[in-house]
Amino acid sequence: MAEGTWPGERLIAAAQGGDLESIAALVSGSHPHVRRFARSLCASPEDAEDAAQEALIILYRKIGTLRASGALASWMFRIVRNECLRRARLRPLHHEPVPDAGVISAEDEVLQRLDAGRVAAAIATLPADQRHVLIMRDIQGYSGRMVADALGLSLPAMKSRLHRARASVNRTLQGTPLVPGDADD
Repeated sequence: MAEGTWPGERLIAAAQGGDLESIAALVSGSHPHVRRFARSLCASPEDAEDAAQEALIILYRKIGTLRASGALASWMFRIVRNECLRRARLRPLHHEPVPDAGVISAEDEVLQRLDAGRVAAAIATLPADQRHVLIMRDIQGYSGRMVADALGLSLPAMKSRLHRARASVNRTLQGTPLVPGDADD
């Protein structure tokens, strides 16, 4: 299987039929994609790892309930999204200090020099619905149709949210505040 592609329909169909080797290969082949979804949607790296693991367990246990083999990516995205949301709701109950928060790694230092911190901060300020569309479309590179299907939106609604998200990030990076009534740029 090529890096960056989801497992094929034959493997998915065999896994749906209960073939244990196919299920194991499906979980293994889906793991990088599920982790990427989780990292982009969850509030913390720890939550992302936990959400990815939970999603893979659900995949393992419930692959037989997937109706269309071509919908694996959308199905997994919804599972990860729901798991991240569940973890975010539980998060306020656990205010644990983050160890070594003041230590900046060499990688973080390079990213800061490239101004990635500003971009990430601008994206983080977006409403969740716009942030998810922007991340899936512009960062992860999914097609507009796949993003719309994964989020349960019509294609025009997805495009509208993407446009608003891009405009908001651009205004934030330019230092221009959002003027009330200016959301339809």
